[in-house]
Amino acid sequence: MTTSYSKISAVILDLDGTLLNTEFVLRSVLKEYLATYGKVLITDNEFARVGKTQKESAAAIVKNYDLPLTPQQYLDEINPLYHSMWKDAKALPGANRLIQHLHKYQIPCALASNSLRAYIESKISTHKGWKECFSVIIGSDQVQSGKPAPDLFLEGAKQLTANTSDCLVIEDSLVGVKSGKAAGMKVVVVPSETEADAAALADLSLNSLLEFQPELWGLPPFDDWVDNALPVDPIYLDGQLVDGFVAEFREKDGQINVLPHQVCGIYFGWAKIGIHKDTKVVVQIKREVSSSSQSNIRLCSIDESTDHLNGEQMHLVLVGYIRGFNFKGSLSSNSDICEDDKSVALSALSLPMFKCPESS
Repeated sequence: MTTSYSKISAVILDLDGTLLNTEFVLRSVLKEYLATYGKVLITDNEFARVGKTQKESAAAIVKNYDLPLTPQQYLDEINPLYHSMWKDAKALPGANRLIQHLHKYQIPCALASNSLRAYIESKISTHKGWKECFSVIIGSDQVQSGKPAPDLFLEGAKQLTANTSDCLVIEDSLVGVKSGKAAGMKVVVVPSETEADAAALADLSLNSLLEFQPELWGLPPFDDWVDNALPVDPIYLDGQLVDGFVAEFREKDGQINVLPHQVCGIYFGWAKIGIHKDTKVVVQIKREVSSSSQSNIRLCSIDESTDHLNGEQMHLVLVGYIRGFNFKGSLSSNSDICEDDKSVALSALSLPMFKCPESS
């Protein structure tokens, strides 16, 4: 039986970690910046700043890494570096789809972020149509207090002329969930890395925006499924096939390419393996419970057995999504690739919309 929630009339979205994979940019820039001071990035330190305002984050980094700077000096040095790299922050799975859907049905929609307003504008500037799709955009410098205070969401509701009880907040952090609940709003969370505690406080927790069902909240349902397959923005990955799993994903510069935490579920697409022809594949992507920064990626060929391809380098392009895992807190048995998944993928990959795009 499908659970229904309170009907809502307006949606307020967070940006970093919810719509955009800014964490990748933040880590890359910070890693290079810290090296100039002889410091090494410690990933665990960075998780403590998820959802914080820029000033709070700066103070934490200066303290954690014992930098010979004031927080403001740190910001003055690193912000130009971030600004030049925001163009590389890609939309997370389901973000474009959700934004366009809300705009199509004229659902009042606001963007409320702990980033400064000018930085929000910079981050979304390269994403076609995003600015036009939001009726309201609010940064932490436009209210008295950022999240976890409710100010951002209260101001969002005010500018949308919506009652707070009629607003749905979509977030990725515990700080953001606390802010939304303090504003008296319903909250859906797609938890970022190490933000699992946010699930207990939210009204609903998802593994990906691709799992979001607008109709549960009294909104028009998505109408973009093709039979049981959903077209997605292509996900490009390079790695090595090891005993049916994809390992050692790397970017072109040789750095490990960690999949965003929100890439989770059963996907399908194409694999170019060595000198062999393009192979139709179904891919199961799980969050690795023992590691906050890695995913468990299992590959299943639809065309043929991949046993003889063990150890081969491969280029993978995921073009469609079949389903999530519908679990809370731990992986359930329905996370395995089944025959129905293979059937759905095989049918979909014969359609023009799921053809293999050019590599990126």
